[in-house]
Amino acid sequence: MKYFMIYITASSYNEAKRIADILLRKKLVACVNIISKIESMYWWKGKIQRHGEAVLIAKTGKAHVNKAIKTAKAIHSYDVPDVVALPIADGNNDYFKWISEVLK
Repeated sequence: MKYFMIYITASSYNEAKRIADILLRKKLVACVNIISKIESMYWWKGKIQRHGEAVLIAKTGKAHVNKAIKTAKAIHSYDVPDVVALPIADGNNDYFKWISEVLK
């Protein structure tokens, strides 16, 4: 199994917790870290925007990536949510084994 981290920004800590809970309950991800407060700056509708957000970093296997992305997008409050899957090149094989066991 190849492993991925899915990076998701959310409008608030509460939204991040809700997204994490749904992804975990559906067994689309094995683990989610939430960083409760970040500052984001981005272009939106011709202007630079600045807003506080939360970040989710979810770990999963390749077989679950597409469904996790679709689920996060479907329940997200943003019109165009930042949901990006990044392949994990290397890491702790015991951790990867645990992810595989959780996602069975």
